[in-house]
Amino acid sequence: MNTPVMGMVLKGYPRISETFISNEIRLLEEQGLTVHIFSMRQPRESFTHKSVEAIRARVTYLPSEFWISLHRFVWPNLRTLLSHPAGYAKSFRLACKRFLHNRNFMTFKHFFQAGYLVHHASGLNLAHLHAHFAHSPTSVAMFASEICGVPFSFTAHAKDIYTSDATQLAEKIDKARFVVTCTKFNKAFLENLVQGRREVHCVYHGIDLELFFAHAVTRTPEPPYTFLTIARIVEKKGIPDILEALALLAREDFPFRYVLIGSGDEKDAVKARVRELGLEGHVEMPGTMAHEQVLERFQAADCFVLGCRIAKSGDRDGIPNVLAESMALGVPVIGTRVSGIPELVEHEETGLLVDATRPEEMAAALKRIVTDQALRAKIIPAARRKVTEVFDNQKLIVELVALYRNLTNL
Repeated sequence: MNTPVMGMVLKGYPRISETFISNEIRLLEEQGLTVHIFSMRQPRESFTHKSVEAIRARVTYLPSEFWISLHRFVWPNLRTLLSHPAGYAKSFRLACKRFLHNRNFMTFKHFFQAGYLVHHASGLNLAHLHAHFAHSPTSVAMFASEICGVPFSFTAHAKDIYTSDATQLAEKIDKARFVVTCTKFNKAFLENLVQGRREVHCVYHGIDLELFFAHAVTRTPEPPYTFLTIARIVEKKGIPDILEALALLAREDFPFRYVLIGSGDEKDAVKARVRELGLEGHVEMPGTMAHEQVLERFQAADCFVLGCRIAKSGDRDGIPNVLAESMALGVPVIGTRVSGIPELVEHEETGLLVDATRPEEMAAALKRIVTDQALRAKIIPAARRKVTEVFDNQKLIVELVALYRNLTNL
C-alpha cells in the first residue's frame, strides 16, 4: 500500500525568512511522515539556508499569475472537474460566496490553484493537506479539500491572522480539521473569533538548540558596544523607533555601533532616517544574509534588539524566532510588550521589555543591558533555561506529529 502523504501548501518555497517552516518539514520527515510541498510561487532569493538541503520532499510549484498562466490552469482544472464534478462545483460555490464578501479576484486564482493542486496530487496517496499561514495558502488548501474530500488544517502565524477578514478567517477555522498557532496570544484571539466553538492548538515554532548552544557567545561587552537587529525592514519591526533611541545615545556620546541585517519595503526609508539623524557613522546595513553568516555576526553582538509594534494595517509579530535564537546563543535581548513576545521575554528575568514608541525608554534599556554586568549575569542563563524549557524544536515536533497522527490519517 502506498505511504500516506501530507501535502504542505506554502506561499513560497524555500524562503530565507521562513527557516521555521523548512525546519518543521525536515523534522516531520525525521519523524517518519512523507511530505509533498505545494508552493504558490517560485523562490525569490538567490540563496537559501543549508537546512533546506536535508529536506527530501518533492515540490510542485503552482502557477502564480492567473492571466499570464491561464493556459497552465485550463487543462488541470478541466481534468479535476471531470474527476471530481460534485466537489469541484461545491468548491466553486464556496469561492463565489467568498468573492461576494471580499470582492477580491484573488479568490478565484486560489480556487484554480486548488484545482491545479488536486490534478497534480492524483498520483499521490494524499491523506491530508496542511497550510502554513491563514491567508492565501489556507484558501488554496480549503478549496482543494472541498474538491477532493481530503481534510485540511493550517498553522496561523502573525500577519495572516491580524490582517485577514474576521468572518472569512472564522469560516476557515470552522472548516479545518484542526488549527495550530505559535503563541498563546494568537490562540486566545482565534478561539474568540469562533466564540469558543473550536479549540486552537498552540505549538511554538521552536529552534535547534543544539545548533545555537554550539555557537554560544561568551564575550564581555566593551565600548563601542554592538547592538544587533535581524529583521525584515517593515513597519511592524519598529526599526525607526530603534533609530530614535540610538540618536539619543549618540547625542550623549555613548559609544556604540548598530548592525541591521535584513531587507524589506521600508529599507530606503530607514536609510534616509539614518542620514537625517546623523547616524551614518554608527549604523551598518549589510542586507539579507544566510543563517551561517548571521551566526558569525552574533559573535560580535553585545545585545539583540527588536522594536516590534502593531502596524497601521493591524499586522504584528507573534514571537520572532530570532529572539529565541539570541537567547539560546547567550546574547541578551530587548523586546516589546506586543503580541506573544512577553511569553518568552520576561522583563528583567530573561530580557528587557520596553515601549519602543518611547525612545528614552529604549535608549535607557540599550545602555543598561550592555553596562549592567549583574543584570547580564542574571538574564543570560535564565534566558537559556527559558528557551530550553519552551522552545526546543525536537520536543515541539514530537508534539506536532502526535497532533497530526491523532487528528489525521497519516
